[in-house]
Amino acid sequence: MTPGGNRGWLLRLVIAFSFAQGAVSMARPAVSYRALALGADERAIGVIAGVYALLPLFAAVPLGRRTDHGRCAPLLPAGVVLISGGCALSGIAGSLVTMALWSGVMGLGHLCFVIGAQSLVARQSAPHEQDRNFGHFTIGASLGQLAGPVAAGVLIGPDMATSSALALLVAGAGGAVALTSLWRIERPGALKSLSGHGERVPVRGILRARGVPAGILISLAVLSATDILTAYLPVVGEHRGIDPAVIGLLLSLRAAATIACRLVLTPLLRLLGRTALLTVTCLLAALLCAGVALPVPVWALASVLAALGFCLGVGQPLSMTTVVQAAPAEARSTALALRLTGNRLGQVAAPAAAGLIAGVAGAAAPFLMLGVLLLLSSGVALRTPAGPAEDRPPGREPARDRSGCRTTR
Repeated sequence: MTPGGNRGWLLRLVIAFSFAQGAVSMARPAVSYRALALGADERAIGVIAGVYALLPLFAAVPLGRRTDHGRCAPLLPAGVVLISGGCALSGIAGSLVTMALWSGVMGLGHLCFVIGAQSLVARQSAPHEQDRNFGHFTIGASLGQLAGPVAAGVLIGPDMATSSALALLVAGAGGAVALTSLWRIERPGALKSLSGHGERVPVRGILRARGVPAGILISLAVLSATDILTAYLPVVGEHRGIDPAVIGLLLSLRAAATIACRLVLTPLLRLLGRTALLTVTCLLAALLCAGVALPVPVWALASVLAALGFCLGVGQPLSMTTVVQAAPAEARSTALALRLTGNRLGQVAAPAAAGLIAGVAGAAAPFLMLGVLLLLSSGVALRTPAGPAEDRPPGREPARDRSGCRTTR
């Protein structure tokens, strides 16, 4: 069976990702509210949000190496178990330290699931299908980001300590549902289509491939924006007197706009091309992030978040394709893992920096920092090379030199 020949696996992967991401998206604001109930300040919220990314930071590349020369599927159920366990145990944690620990376990589970899932999409998609299939795959994340905050907002009430603990337990149970969609999701024979038979490519060689660093930075900026929105919008809401249920709806509105973007991603690519689309959306997202910091009415904040969600919907799937098509064929899972390592670096550094900035300049100040980061990523996107899907016929691979890096002709 050829890559892309049967997309039943992709639908099941989207369903599983929806539940796994829904659990995480429900747990992240619930963790913030529970931490506030336990006496955390803005700095402590930043530290807990950063620990979520700390364990994955060291595990991403080894997992990617293993996936390049093995199967993707075993990482998926392992990730679901860690996500569900991290959510549930965060709900019964009685201190900020233990909450940070289980937040890290949740982050490790999310990493395992995402490395396995992204490698599966790259492995089982033809080159000209990758933009589309990565776009469809990330709809699963957006569906989870849509449902999770709404569920958290509904469950979290005036008694934040008890209700946030309940929300975390429900998130753990919901995440476990993802296991039902993962049966035989990896097709036989798909391993050869991704890993090839070459020698292990050094990390330095992967990072020197034109397009890989740009894809990593764009992904880092976009994910940092999403992550800080999820962690810090509840804090902004507390300062501005916005009810947690309304904050949940605002976060879900952002996710709904992201889904809308990914549903129309293919025509947008035909209209603008990958490079222009990445550049324009990163630039607009920079301006909109800065707009979140303004003390505007709730209806105006909702409009800003909807537009921001649409712009942020472009960066993740197109950065995946950029990295996959730029990296050596035998190291694509490792390249995707390096991209995720960049994401996790952003998730460690951005919340920590946000916590420091919020402690000094107020809860809205981190969004100005995000604006600067996205502005930088728009400049990098402008210099990103057009991918093979835009400039060569379907199924034809770019020429590569002995090191596996792309060559020009």
